[in-house]
Amino acid sequence: MFDLHGYGEQLLLGVIVTLELAFVSLFFGVLFGILGASAKLSSSRALSVPVSIFTNLMRGVPEFVIILVSYFGLTNLLTSIAGSYVEIDPFVAGVFALSLVFSSYASENFRGAFLAVPKGQLEAARAYGMSRPQIFLRIHLPQAWRFALPSLNNQWQSLLKDTSLISVIGLEDLMRKAMIASQVTKNPFTFYVATAVVYFVLLAISVPLFRALEKRANRGVRRN
Repeated sequence: MFDLHGYGEQLLLGVIVTLELAFVSLFFGVLFGILGASAKLSSSRALSVPVSIFTNLMRGVPEFVIILVSYFGLTNLLTSIAGSYVEIDPFVAGVFALSLVFSSYASENFRGAFLAVPKGQLEAARAYGMSRPQIFLRIHLPQAWRFALPSLNNQWQSLLKDTSLISVIGLEDLMRKAMIASQVTKNPFTFYVATAVVYFVLLAISVPLFRALEKRANRGVRRN
């Protein structure tokens, strides 16, 4: 067993913050990913082109840089606009940055998933007199969700690991707690290995959860 020198409770608090950051970022990342995919598939170039350029830009810039820009850059921008110092909360900046990154990849994931839905099902829904919102919520999105889940599992794992980057802007997450404990106790190996084990356990737990979601999403689907 690791001797955590009394910092076990602090690490646990860090785990809670890490999970909160990951889940909130996942929620907004999926939401913006769906909206981004819908924009890319739009017949309006005024909508599809800017969204495509933005998501390509987000995927081409390192997550670390996006986090720094989201925290320090937006702080300077808001300070200039307000005329007085405005500091962004590290949690808010972290959610903002991670959601942008996640949604940029998820938008392509959902775009492919939307295209994979058989057009016959959409035509049948229109023939039944469903409105466009009804078709999207009852036919298009549930079908696309089934195709998107495997890739979302991979993106979730990347997101959970990327939360460790938010420690550089002062968020008291698991990584930040481990850094503080290692500096005080002069025992970095113990705390960084313990942190690695915690991330591995969290990721291991998420695998069967996503398998359960995939199984539920594939109910009634004929297997070849």
